Amino acid sequence: MSDLQLFLPCAAGVEDLLADEVHRLTSLAGDDLLVGRAGVVVRAPWREALRLNLHSRLAQRVLVQLSHTPYRQEADLYQAASAVAWEAWFTPRHSFKVEVTAQHSPLKSLNFAALRIKDAVADRFRHRAGTRPDVDTQRPDVRLYAHLTGTHCTLYIDTSGEPLFKRGWREDKGEAPLKETLAAAMIEASGWGSQAREAAAGKAAAAPLYDPCCGSGTIAIEAAQLACGIAPGSLRRFAFEKLLPHQAPAWADLQREAQAAVRPPAAAVFGSDVAFRMVDFANRNAQRAGVGSAVQFRGGDALQRLPPSGQPGVMLVNPPYGERIETAGVAGRTSGGRERAQSDAAAGDFFAQLATHWKRHYPGWTAWVLTPDLKLPSRMRLKESRRVPMWNGPIECRLFRFDMVAGSARTQDAQPRP
Repeated sequence: MSDLQLFLPCAAGVEDLLADEVHRLTSLAGDDLLVGRAGVVVRAPWREALRLNLHSRLAQRVLVQLSHTPYRQEADLYQAASAVAWEAWFTPRHSFKVEVTAQHSPLKSLNFAALRIKDAVADRFRHRAGTRPDVDTQRPDVRLYAHLTGTHCTLYIDTSGEPLFKRGWREDKGEAPLKETLAAAMIEASGWGSQAREAAAGKAAAAPLYDPCCGSGTIAIEAAQLACGIAPGSLRRFAFEKLLPHQAPAWADLQREAQAAVRPPAAAVFGSDVAFRMVDFANRNAQRAGVGSAVQFRGGDALQRLPPSGQPGVMLVNPPYGERIETAGVAGRTSGGRERAQSDAAAGDFFAQLATHWKRHYPGWTAWVLTPDLKLPSRMRLKESRRVPMWNGPIECRLFRFDMVAGSARTQDAQPRP
């Protein structure tokens, strides 16, 4: 286990940020750390796989690549899976599950492909140990992944188990919650994550961070954990704990190192939401995440709340839109039905008022807004200074940066009107 090839999948658009994170955590570079499509490829020992599970905020999983072979039909997949020494990773007493993803595969059925790989794994155990492991599609001990391109099949074993965005603290949530990994990507893309780390090292002060549409608190809690040096995986269990290469003492050492790195918050973090129910959810989630005293949540309309800090800072927002616009504030409240034209008008009204409120009351602040609406700047009547492509699951989004210039609202108000 001294030289494994790992693949860390991530949301599209986050690959470079993930590569930077892996370098910070492991010091790997060059051929040992390569950016791929929707993830990064890492060559590292087993201990680093455990470290990445514990500390990565951006990866969705940590997979160990076990095979990469050409194929043309399902029989080739059976042969490829039969050649892998699965007995080095788990035993017939473990349950397992096979999942298949594909890109331009010539095969007609991915379910049949998964079945052939499952048969190969089971048959190898039966031939060598006289018994075969059970298949469990709901809560398997071991997850196996196969990725098919037009010509090659790559087989992986998963060391994470549940996806890494499941940190273990978000039990209370509203509708369409933002995944923790995407919230962390927003924090890193904005540059605030680097600020917080530099502040923790005593190199520079970090600006406050504020989410005025915080919902159940995902962005603010991720930021507060980062500011406190809390490892995102410190509250959960991992699949590698059931695999044969696992060594409990080495894992205990990494956990102790992570606990010793926890510190008082290096920056102030705030959140607010118009729904007091969501504020209550956010506070409960923050307590479970260990940052109850490091983040401040308040109720209040995004169109009315004043800055939570006297120092200009960074706003990170995943605003409600569409039918969820009414959760944003007074501008989102409409009477009558839910027709699209009315919803679009309400959305435009809300974002225009939000921009006016920011320009008037948040001079010097930088606002980063994640949205699938590519016309958001025109809705807000603002000019973005940067746009970062990101994907929220299957939804293509942009993270827009808006700089609130001091005095801009007063200057516009002073102009003669026709």
